[in-house]
Amino acid sequence: MKFFSLVFCVLTALTSLAEQDLATELLKASDRGRGGLQEGIEWNVSIETTENEETTSREFFIKAKGHDAYAEALKPAKNKGEVFLFNDRQMWFYKNSLKKPVSIAARQKLSGQAANGDIASTHYARDYSATLEKTVDFEGVKHHVLLLKAKGNNLTYDQIRYWISDKTKLATQAEFLTLQGQVFKIGRLEYNNSLTIAGKNIAFVSQLTIIDAKFSQNKSVIKYAKPKIADHPDAIFNINNITR
Repeated sequence: MKFFSLVFCVLTALTSLAEQDLATELLKASDRGRGGLQEGIEWNVSIETTENEETTSREFFIKAKGHDAYAEALKPAKNKGEVFLFNDRQMWFYKNSLKKPVSIAARQKLSGQAANGDIASTHYARDYSATLEKTVDFEGVKHHVLLLKAKGNNLTYDQIRYWISDKTKLATQAEFLTLQGQVFKIGRLEYNNSLTIAGKNIAFVSQLTIIDAKFSQNKSVIKYAKPKIADHPDAIFNINNITR
């Protein structure tokens, strides 16, 4: 009896390790489709927010490389020139009326349902611990559902339930959760852009729609345009150069 109990424990442990490895690999693959690349990359972002029956819009130009990103506001005119700097896991904001950049939170509201961290590239494989919850048929396609838990308190979300397609290895849906596990926002992703890296085309996100879980009429639609590989000097992402 003890022998069979030991075998069962070993098999359970091996299964758990295999699922952990799968979750990690899926997360790494899905990050690539959302800008989580070591190569330099840039793209345009527009955010259209509908909240309380009013619609507003904002536009940004994003430069990213590795774990860093630089976002410059283009529209509306009152925000033009504002800069959001993502330096590793730290985030900074600067505009001309400030003497120096100020530290801000990635989870702080940017526009409607969109937080500051939503406009940067994702590095979920680094920032979150992933557990495979289940494998399901979602919209006619096999998906792996991961539960992501933040490794630090300075990330955009504390927990995320993440649907990743088994076929494309891209995330198609996210539930953004509170620390208590309650869903407060839902994200839906589309991939109609592409990038060429080392002669190979990879899918790149074209739209992220973030919806209030309680009031579905309140939503922010983030559209990504003109993504391309670009050679960005490290100095762009240095906090000491942001005012120059």
